[in-house]
Amino acid sequence: MRKDIIPPKAKIVPKQLEIHGDIRTDDYFWLNDRENPEVIDYLNAENEYCDEMMSHTNDFQSALFEEMKGRIKEDDSSVPYKYNGYWYIVKFEKGKDYPIYLRRKETLEAQDELLFDCNEMAKDHTYFKLVGISISPDNTKVAFGVDTVSRRQYTIQIKDIQSGEVYPEKIINTTGGSSWANDNKTLFYTSKDEQTLRADKIYKHALGTDAEQDVLIYEETDDTFGTTVFKTKSRKYLVITSYSTLTTEYQILDADTPEDNFKVFQSRIRGVEYSINHYNGSFFVVTNADGATNFKLMKTSENVTTKEHWEEVIAHREDVLIEDVDIFKDFLVVSERENGLNKIRIRRWDNGEEYYLPFNNETYTAYTSTNVDFDTTILRYGYNSLTTPSSIIDFDMVNKTKEIKKEQEVLGGKFDKKNYISERLWATAEDGTKVPMSVVYHKDTKKSENTPLLLYAYGSYGATIDPYFSTIRLSLLDRGFIYAIAHVRGGEYLGRPWYENGKLFNKKNTFTDFIACSKHLIAQGYTSPAHHYAMGGSAGGLLMGAITNIAAELYNGIVAQVPFVDVITTMLDDSIPLTTGEYDEWGNPNDNKYYNYIKSYSPYDNVGEQSYPNMLITAGLHDSQVQYWEPAKWTAKLRQNKREKNLLLLKTNMDAGHGGASGRFEALKEDALEYAFLLDLEGIQG
Repeated sequence: MRKDIIPPKAKIVPKQLEIHGDIRTDDYFWLNDRENPEVIDYLNAENEYCDEMMSHTNDFQSALFEEMKGRIKEDDSSVPYKYNGYWYIVKFEKGKDYPIYLRRKETLEAQDELLFDCNEMAKDHTYFKLVGISISPDNTKVAFGVDTVSRRQYTIQIKDIQSGEVYPEKIINTTGGSSWANDNKTLFYTSKDEQTLRADKIYKHALGTDAEQDVLIYEETDDTFGTTVFKTKSRKYLVITSYSTLTTEYQILDADTPEDNFKVFQSRIRGVEYSINHYNGSFFVVTNADGATNFKLMKTSENVTTKEHWEEVIAHREDVLIEDVDIFKDFLVVSERENGLNKIRIRRWDNGEEYYLPFNNETYTAYTSTNVDFDTTILRYGYNSLTTPSSIIDFDMVNKTKEIKKEQEVLGGKFDKKNYISERLWATAEDGTKVPMSVVYHKDTKKSENTPLLLYAYGSYGATIDPYFSTIRLSLLDRGFIYAIAHVRGGEYLGRPWYENGKLFNKKNTFTDFIACSKHLIAQGYTSPAHHYAMGGSAGGLLMGAITNIAAELYNGIVAQVPFVDVITTMLDDSIPLTTGEYDEWGNPNDNKYYNYIKSYSPYDNVGEQSYPNMLITAGLHDSQVQYWEPAKWTAKLRQNKREKNLLLLKTNMDAGHGGASGRFEALKEDALEYAFLLDLEGIQG
């Protein structure tokens, strides 16, 4: 690792930001201008510096890339599922980055019908993403959305499946998703605000007409909400959803009468969330209404849908979170979470008999998969764990038998799940709360103060990072790393209260939970500060920024992926995508109370003249979730203030956004860089 290279230094242009009588001086505010050539020059300079400082690992990165790629079955295909008379399949071909979408009529022995070959569609683009495949009810047409910039602004088009002809109309600046009415010629979709990218309008498009003639059906005028449209599994209703962090509202329309008006299912009540599933003349409602913090299941007639008509099907429980339901002709399937573990509950409609699928691992991930057919006794679900590759399983709910339809193959000839050990540990946070961790390591790895350990977490929006299997992660485990996931507050691992206790004025619990997990792992002899590493992305990158300010001495290295670190400035700028919709997550700093609390932890605002760990920070120039300038400004300020010789690297993908590269193999190069950074700090180059 070369030490003689002079790192880039962003120029200082002080800008005073004042609110509530408080003045903040931002020396790097000027980086918030992607059209400024000096900004691009700075990002390129940081990229060149990163490349140069990591150049001694180039061969190692290439080897890691080939190793990761070598575990993936290149000529692979999904487990087929049947919908409206056709079997749908996604396959990958050897040496190709993108999926191919196919279908077969009635039987799996039928001839392939090509829907999309994304490899052909992506040929002229550095980034390509296809989403929102929506088949017309008569099976003759397919709507789809494409993004070639990585800003999540999709253009919807419609294709005639038999002829392969793509209709001339292009619907720009959408979410990519769309839903057909039952007349096979009317399409409903969501458009975005050009500046904030908020999904704010529902339009109706008539096949064969210019998109400029599309009819505005609904506009979400509350800028803290977004909106979307979908079709129920029963195919009877089109549904408009209005959603915010704390509140939801639905509108429904019979899909046979697209010219009619949508009607409100239950008008929004702040703090009340609900979701709806239609079946056999009724709607089933999962909701937190009336104090059901962990949600309950209700039922109401499709003719009277307001809250006073809802009848209880499954009561609220203090210790069990209802996450979702799947409805079949003869069965109700409920996805639950208890003590952090996924549970799948199956109940017969006719006699109320019920049981849970058995899962015997100490820590695992289980979830219902693609279940689009009502009239079946087969439940498709997925299962994996930190040591067990993913399986897709068909379970017969009558006979209680299962068939493994596909088990993830780990190529390369070296993987044996018996060689890996997983555990669940509990740390004690500052306030006495027990915080769970999921841990995995190779059976030959000995826990000691010299053992490298990578701790990962997210901790926001109620999103739970389940203990999942990763072929990429094997490149760390097989080289002696222990890998751990900290299930910190801000996620929903231990139910909805776990989320509530990690947001707004409780946000600092996320950071102190993570630090408590680190201290526990060190105290229990799993590692030591000299060999302890942390990783998180997006809101998990905010977590990385916070812990480096609070407890830098616990870590030898940090990987912060597209980190959300300039919290106050971003949350005060309602022109930035996502800002207004996130006031219920972080608080609105236009309110002095939230301003002061956010300022007390915002990583960018709290960079100090202190020592920091070795750090690799990533960004995406076209990122619509975390704007590129947040990690760029943070890097510049860290470089100005840090008081040691540790590495500080910024790598910006100039062709991509929040999710990084779009190809399945191209993205592995980003993983290889991150792993090479960590392994190199441990002196491991092979």
